[in-house]
Amino acid sequence: MRVAILGAGAIGPGCAALAASRGHDAALWSPSGAGTGGLAGTLHAEGELTGTFPVRVAATLEEAFAGADVALLTVPAYALAGLLARIAAAIPRDMPLLIAPAASLAPLAFARLRGPGAPVGAMATTPITGRRTAPDRVRIAAIRAWSEMGALPGAAAPQMAALAEALFGNRWPVVPDALAAAFINTNPIAHAALALANVTRIEQRETWGQYGLMTEAVCRLMEALCAERDALAARFGHSPPSLVEALHRTNGVPRGPLHEMTRAIEAGRGVIAGPTEMDTRYVTEDVPYGLAFYLALAAANGQPMPVTEAAVTVIETLWGRGLRENPLLEGLDLANLPALLRAG
Repeated sequence: MRVAILGAGAIGPGCAALAASRGHDAALWSPSGAGTGGLAGTLHAEGELTGTFPVRVAATLEEAFAGADVALLTVPAYALAGLLARIAAAIPRDMPLLIAPAASLAPLAFARLRGPGAPVGAMATTPITGRRTAPDRVRIAAIRAWSEMGALPGAAAPQMAALAEALFGNRWPVVPDALAAAFINTNPIAHAALALANVTRIEQRETWGQYGLMTEAVCRLMEALCAERDALAARFGHSPPSLVEALHRTNGVPRGPLHEMTRAIEAGRGVIAGPTEMDTRYVTEDVPYGLAFYLALAAANGQPMPVTEAAVTVIETLWGRGLRENPLLEGLDLANLPALLRAG
């Protein structure tokens, strides 16, 4: 297939290399143009995927979409609001779009901008994890064995899962809709708890290991936030994986008490550094498009979330800024979500 990959941080190039390794033709587009600077038709991969792969650089969205069978959008959640309208205006109506991860009802926001068209895939997370080590080099830390796939409309999930599996080789078990996929990502819960507990380390730019500092107390907060997410998800008939299951899936450690699992992760993987800047995505992305997203859904459906509300309020106070604005939700009837998610 020919795939247009929209986003050129670390995940986009890693996905381009993975798709190319499986015989597909990948075109990479950077919203700012900076992410494709230094790429001249080849991308070097190391880590879980090693080799040199052909990757075309697209200067414009129209060039990226030309001749493509499918598109993958993989950018931080805070970049989605500024990009979805551009993509909706340029993408052919019959081209399926995969969004990884499909945070905060991004597929519904995109469909509202585009109008009727091909299905939108709601990926619970990204096909790979990795980082850029040079303009033409990416280190792929992990190729996920599997992750969930929702879709808009909901019934299109098997079709979108088959597309993603053909492109990247992962398995994509389907979930009922895009909201189910959005609930699965536990980063907002873990990252908010870490930011709260380690704000002075972040502010002082200290070096600290995040798994080692998921102590018993921090894990209690994570579990309380997760319990409120689960209760909200149940209002929509969804049951996302637990934090224990999420850590087990991602890191392979035995299931057990959370703080024991996090100690085992650090013992096995070494120190994974936490953020050292107040402008960290743990707050600027995971609060507005994670915890505050839950609160918006809860308010529209009469679901109390006192711990989540308190956590967001305290983080807003510590960071000295509002963190609840979410342009992806503008114009959406959050009290009528099941019908919107089924029909698209």
